[in-house]
Amino acid sequence: MPTRSPLTPHEALVFAMVLVSASDRNMTDRELKAMGRIVTQAPAFDGFDAAMVPKVTDRCIAVLDQDDGLENAFDLIRAALPASLRETAYAFAVEIVAADAAATQEELRVLELIRHRLEVDRLAAAAIERGARARHARVR
Repeated sequence: MPTRSPLTPHEALVFAMVLVSASDRNMTDRELKAMGRIVTQAPAFDGFDAAMVPKVTDRCIAVLDQDDGLENAFDLIRAALPASLRETAYAFAVEIVAADAAATQEELRVLELIRHRLEVDRLAAAAIERGARARHARVR
C-alpha cells in the first residue's frame, strides 16, 4: 500500500478525520459512525465511494506508523486539498472530536495542528468549533 503517493481531495478529507480520531489511540464507535455519516451525507464527498473509507483509513494509519508520520500525513493532506476545502477538512475533523462529547488533549492538539497546517483562520476555526458544540449539545 503506497503511503507517499498523492491523495485525492476526498482521501485528504478522510485523512483529516482519521488523524483526530486516532490521535488518542482509540477510534470509538461514535467517531467511526460520525465519519460514515459525513462521508455519505456531506456534499464534499459527492462522487466518493464510501466503501473506500476503510482502505483510506488503513493507508492513513500506515502513514502515521512511519517515521515523521504525522508530518507526512499533513503534507499529503495539504498537497491534496485546494484552499477552498481546507476549512471543510477542519470542520469534518471537529465533528469527529465532537462525536464523543468529550475531547481528549491529544485530539485538541491534533485539531490545533490541522488548523495551523491548513492555515484555517482563527476566527473561522472558532465559528466551526462553536457550531459543532451547538450541533452536539444534549438535553439533560
